Amino acid sequence: MGLRVYLAGPDVFRPNAAEHGRGLVALCAEYGFAGVFPLDASLAREVPPQALAARIYRANLAHIEDCDAVLANLDFFRGPEPDSGTCFEIGYATARGKPVIGYVREDGSFAQRIRQRYPHAVGNGLADAAGWQLEEFGLPLNLMLGVPCRIVVGDLRAALHVLRAQHMRPS
Repeated sequence: MGLRVYLAGPDVFRPNAAEHGRGLVALCAEYGFAGVFPLDASLAREVPPQALAARIYRANLAHIEDCDAVLANLDFFRGPEPDSGTCFEIGYATARGKPVIGYVREDGSFAQRIRQRYPHAVGNGLADAAGWQLEEFGLPLNLMLGVPCRIVVGDLRAALHVLRAQHMRPS
């Protein structure tokens, strides 16, 4: 098997997370990669919630360390921003020098995407409904994600296609 890829994103919160994760890992295998989905039932032993949180945190950092790249579901989650845990994982992977490819559902800049999917959150011009400035650099996400990550439009398959093309490119 080729590169090991960490599958970051809010997919671990789905009602069918384990089944969905198996599907994502299988899709990675179709492209010749070993997918690592960060849902481990063995971590859910009888421990206090804070201890479990610390275990999951350490386990996910270890997964990122052991992987060659990160593929991140950066679609909006619980509002017009990506999952905050995924954003942390991207920052960690970037700091460790790992390539990150993120994927979003639709094309357009961050402000355009918010206007399209969350029109109630937008005010006049480049302001949100509360009057705060909307970031508009022509990137699909906040610049702290849009600059260090390669962002593709589509799903995990689109990200895998880009990763495979990058991986097969001669150095």
